[in-house]
Amino acid sequence: MTDINEWLTVDALDLDAQGVARNAEGKVVFIDGALPGEKVRVQTGRRKNNWEQAALVEIRRESAQRVTPGCPNFGLHAGACGGCKMQHFHPSAQVAVKQRTLEDNLWHLAKVRPERVMRPIEGPTWGYRYRARLSVRHVVKKGQVLIGFHERKSRYVADMTTCPVLPPHISAMLVPLRGLIASMEARDRLPQIELALGESPEGLVNALVLRHLEPLSAGDVQKLRDFAAAHGVQWWLQPKGPDTVHLLEAADKAGPVLAYTLPEFGVTMPFKPTDFTQVNHHINRVLVARALKLLEAQADERVIDWFCGLGNFTLPIATQAREVLGIEGSETLVQRSRENAALNGLSAKTGFEARNLFEMGAADLAAYGSATRWLVDPPREGAFALVKALAEVRQTPIDGYTPPQRIVYVSCSPATLARDAGLLVHQAGYRCVAAGVVNMFPHTAHVESIAVFERVDGWTLPVAEADEAVVPEAGAEVAVTTTE
Repeated sequence: MTDINEWLTVDALDLDAQGVARNAEGKVVFIDGALPGEKVRVQTGRRKNNWEQAALVEIRRESAQRVTPGCPNFGLHAGACGGCKMQHFHPSAQVAVKQRTLEDNLWHLAKVRPERVMRPIEGPTWGYRYRARLSVRHVVKKGQVLIGFHERKSRYVADMTTCPVLPPHISAMLVPLRGLIASMEARDRLPQIELALGESPEGLVNALVLRHLEPLSAGDVQKLRDFAAAHGVQWWLQPKGPDTVHLLEAADKAGPVLAYTLPEFGVTMPFKPTDFTQVNHHINRVLVARALKLLEAQADERVIDWFCGLGNFTLPIATQAREVLGIEGSETLVQRSRENAALNGLSAKTGFEARNLFEMGAADLAAYGSATRWLVDPPREGAFALVKALAEVRQTPIDGYTPPQRIVYVSCSPATLARDAGLLVHQAGYRCVAAGVVNMFPHTAHVESIAVFERVDGWTLPVAEADEAVVPEAGAEVAVTTTE
């Protein structure tokens, strides 16, 4: 057990942004709030045979990468917001940690090393969240309504009146929203408000989805209307599951349609507030451009976009390739993709199908036909069935089917990317020619990434993407470890 008077040297960060050290007995100690390179004193909490969980008590030597958090709700204290875990760490060092997390997962879980490390995709570190799910609680003992993210390691809602990772005008709306909910008859039956921001020629469209567990009274509906008029928001109501979400007002009175744009490709993407879209619209634009540059689809080629969603990658690819097939598990999103293709004049070059992509075999793969290139953008579960089917095709070729020459894989989980990369490299006959991180969620430990796999020899990265050393240098202070 770590003695409270023992000073520990923090060697690394784990995948949950905790400092990692070893005590005098050689046992691993995970320390909330500690950074690599720091010398700290801790209070041991949870104990296991091989590791301990500890709280930071004192810092004798601070990391050069430690910064003052930009949010008053951040910290290790009781009631601190749990939405961000790395605000005390310099943003460039955060990106370095994420890059090394990606490389560490690829090597330790799959024995895969990318031939190139790509420049990280970065953007604004504040005001970037165009989507958020905010919990709502009427706390009778406090005599007030709380709206925000959960507290650190708690089911309680943090008492927050501002949130710098939300756009400033939405952050400024938190206090008025608290007053609105407190004034409503149904305040004890309103558990959640989901935020979705879109773009229109008139400016940002602010959509708020109110989850309500009982029908709203006429008085409550009028209060929502008054709030919408005063704060420029568009209310949507959700009485039950996601399929029940609907506008409070008639569509012709609700204002502009929610949408985001990809100007480089001349594409506009309308969406519903509960549809999956990227949290960070600025980063999404750069991500799509990077992915398509790496894909290098030619005008005479057929491409398949697996897990296509609304067509975020499908429609831009259609501006370059001969034909794109988008495949997605949700019938609703497939229909939305078709509508978006028609809106952008791309129906003739696109096709969409709905199917369960977590159940795929070699025959299923061949049934969709050969494509020179694939774009794969799965949820956190990854694309195991898909890449396993590709490995099966290599082991038992199917007449008339040719595997793709290049795969661009966009991932929101380095662990499942590593698992799938292992199959692609060791069983399906691909090289991992490039990989890099996408800082979609600054100040959090979430790691988004992009990797490129090539079936044929001799391919090199475009010159602009071929930089080896693109991670901010911070020496041992940004080392990362895993806890396997």
